[in-house]
Amino acid sequence: MTEEYVSPIEVKTLPDGTIEAFNPAPGNIPHSWNIVRMLLNRVKRDPDGTIIERKAGLGREWQKITARGFLDEVDSVARGLLALGLQAGDRMALMAHTSYEWTLLDYACWSLGAVNVPLYETSSIAQIGTVLSQAEIKIAFAEDARLAEAISAAADKVNREVKVLSLDLGAVAALHEAGRSVAQVEVDEARKRLNMDTIATIIYTSGTSGDPKGTLLTHGNFTSLVWFNMDWMPDFSKDPRARLLLFLPLAHVYARLLEIFMISGSGVIGHSPNIKNLLPDIASFRPTYLLVVPRVLEKIYNSAQNQASRSKPKHIIFNRAVNTAIEYSRALDTAEGPSRALRARHAVYEQLVYRKLMGLLGGRCDFVVSGGGALGERLGHFYRGVGIDVLEGYGMTESCAAVTVNTLQLHRIGTVGPPVCSARIRVTPEGEILMKGPTISPGYLKPESNDGVFDAEGWLHSGDLGQMNQEGMLKITGRAKEILVTAGGKNVAPATLEEPLQSHPLISQIMVVGEGKPFVGALVTLDGEMLPSWLKKKGLNPMDVTAAARHPAVHASIARAIAKANAGVSRAESIREFRILPFDFTEANGMLTPSMKVRRQVVMEKCADAIADIYAGVSQPNLETNSSGGLTDLSKVTGYLKNLLSFPRGD
Repeated sequence: MTEEYVSPIEVKTLPDGTIEAFNPAPGNIPHSWNIVRMLLNRVKRDPDGTIIERKAGLGREWQKITARGFLDEVDSVARGLLALGLQAGDRMALMAHTSYEWTLLDYACWSLGAVNVPLYETSSIAQIGTVLSQAEIKIAFAEDARLAEAISAAADKVNREVKVLSLDLGAVAALHEAGRSVAQVEVDEARKRLNMDTIATIIYTSGTSGDPKGTLLTHGNFTSLVWFNMDWMPDFSKDPRARLLLFLPLAHVYARLLEIFMISGSGVIGHSPNIKNLLPDIASFRPTYLLVVPRVLEKIYNSAQNQASRSKPKHIIFNRAVNTAIEYSRALDTAEGPSRALRARHAVYEQLVYRKLMGLLGGRCDFVVSGGGALGERLGHFYRGVGIDVLEGYGMTESCAAVTVNTLQLHRIGTVGPPVCSARIRVTPEGEILMKGPTISPGYLKPESNDGVFDAEGWLHSGDLGQMNQEGMLKITGRAKEILVTAGGKNVAPATLEEPLQSHPLISQIMVVGEGKPFVGALVTLDGEMLPSWLKKKGLNPMDVTAAARHPAVHASIARAIAKANAGVSRAESIREFRILPFDFTEANGMLTPSMKVRRQVVMEKCADAIADIYAGVSQPNLETNSSGGLTDLSKVTGYLKNLLSFPRGD
């Protein structure tokens, strides 16, 4: 942040102790505006400029698509959807990879005033059926024949007639052909009826503490967030040099927002549908920034560390480079800045280590936007020291993704940033985060689900806990419903312990337990991807996760990591016992949501024996005096691609 920069964030403390931060919008948006209008505006500004680059086959070439060319294809597909009977207000489902076709279908659907409802590719037949029935789906598109069959089977189970088309069997080409019989004027007339109140999508939330709920998001929610923030975050899309390669699932609002942001601005967007090709795609597309979840950055760091550990000299150099990067980043936040000696040391490791890491992200990536959980201050400083700013943000499906985000101008590592333009954030005396503004959902598809979440004054009650400083920078400290109260009366925020442990290379998932118990315990699952290289490094024979869960060396490594995490909390909050499970939490076994968040109640039920074993033989509560001090400022790491991302690593 330069000295000339003056933050527009307004911060005040209300009489009851609530802290409120507000980022005023730079004006008003006409009610007739909508997502498609922003695309039309771009076509008018720069019809022949590149808006999307599409991967051409299996090579390194990317096909340039102009704004006018994209609009022409949107029009053609929209006519095809009309030919299939999709009208304004109808609901269409999409179950597919992140791809050019997804973006194309999004804009074609929106052009008609219809509603695109994402289906998670990992959903069960029952879950698909619930969405088809509740959302009254008329047409559905699937990535391939297998998913198409799943949708058809689900539709049969709920007795709903749904026309299902498969993308890999030429669904888009069929739409182009069908659209030949429909006049363009029908699409144009449908667009004229769009406004800020038109429903754009229904996104089903993950449901960590209950059944998923269909969240209504309007054209106004997306349009307000994008248009008001073009100047607030110019590096995201207003700058014509901006290049974003999307690989996170477009089924989630996080990636969907950035899709619209890029299409509406002046930058170029690309898609990486297959996670196995992500690194080659990054290398050939050369993005200026990426949208990630913390697990991606943790995987990159752990993989680099693994590679370096193959030889002692490389291991020493890497560790010194890491410490130098962190020290350098922390020095940037001081008035003096990095010393001459530190700058010289940093320059050495830039040649030896940092440039190689930068190369993994295409060589021109200036920053990454991270959400879906906290990265942790240490890794945040490491990446900034390497040369990549990690801009952490915070939001919910119900807030149309980000309500706060760090920017290149206003950035504090360890926080999720200030409110975005038009957003108003409150932190109550109890620590709960409330949010309000034009980006907030009008509610759920089933209005009875609104109680306790959306109040009469327009505030969205997040259920998340946080702290806010006088600059309006928000820190996430946990989830209100996840706070444990031990038998000794100690309140424990699981995130305080889970977050630092989540980055351990052997740990896939960790869940703190202890509600009503004499002390805090934990359930740990192992990362099957990292296990082989860890075993080899330790000189141990290959083994599967089940065997590793019982191995003394694995147990000792986890114990050391837990002891280190315990050093940051009081004894009453520390993990005294843990059990390593012989399996992982997955969506298939019901322990993870589609966005890879832990379903705590399900884990409690399915792992009841393991939890009971933690407290076996303990009959008296361990009463301790509550120590003073607030919650830490880091939230539990969660991520959309947990256990799905794969990066090169040692054997």
